Amino acid sequence: MPGVNDRVIVVTGAGGGLGREYALLLAREGARVVVNDLGGARDGSGSGSTMADDVVAEIRKAGGLAVANYDSVATEEGAQSLIQTALDEFGAVHGVVNNAGILRDGAFHKMTSDNWDAVMKVHLYGGYNVSRAAWPHFREQKFGRIVVATSTSGLFGNFGQSNYGAAKLGLVGLINTLAIEGAKYGVNANAVAPLAATRMTEDIAPPEFLEKLPPAHVAPVVGYLLTEESTDTGSVFVVGGGQVQRVAQFQNKGVTFAEPPTVDQLAERWAEISDMAGAVRGVNPLG
Repeated sequence: MPGVNDRVIVVTGAGGGLGREYALLLAREGARVVVNDLGGARDGSGSGSTMADDVVAEIRKAGGLAVANYDSVATEEGAQSLIQTALDEFGAVHGVVNNAGILRDGAFHKMTSDNWDAVMKVHLYGGYNVSRAAWPHFREQKFGRIVVATSTSGLFGNFGQSNYGAAKLGLVGLINTLAIEGAKYGVNANAVAPLAATRMTEDIAPPEFLEKLPPAHVAPVVGYLLTEESTDTGSVFVVGGGQVQRVAQFQNKGVTFAEPPTVDQLAERWAEISDMAGAVRGVNPLG
């Protein structure tokens, strides 16, 4: 794989599942990897060093370079400390994979503020905190790669995951703007929605479906997006089971009204307004 040899890459939530696969692949390809994991349970409770340490030991045993970090990405201080670990240990940071995540599922009428906030803090704030801590270094060196873990639950919705889906789609909004602001500094930002069998998905999908989705299928795509050769930015990819798909927003031609329409006028033309036949890739009319 081109482009990650000797690069310093931070992977959050890398103690197991997809994050572990990302860290192992990157190390095999010659990257120096910061393996971040708080060591908590799937719902974010608890902490410990064992998970990160085990992945680092696995990488080193295979001849790779890695260091563990146990900071929480949910806080600005934790993210700053994480990036400082990369700088102290390896002298630079070239890429971040915002993979850390927790689940606190529940139907919306049962959603609590605590469960909403906890998921937002790890996923959306975590993506912001780590990317923001690395951003000045990317700008200064005129190079950087950001990959965030979005989800089909955010792109398309999923019962019981209003908090998770909102956070995950929020990360797409983040990389859309980072792609614009990072363009002249050589900073690319992309999102991957993984379809994989991990502890995050073990009770969300049937076992016979999950057995077709090994995490190893996702890691090469994340690895490629971290390379210098990859020119994609502001893109979203759904990856799993051997399939790689790009997802994008589209808009139709729409209907133009010379004057503010009445509700009745809108009703008369609503089928035309909603018709997506002939739709093209959406763009920001203000940008």
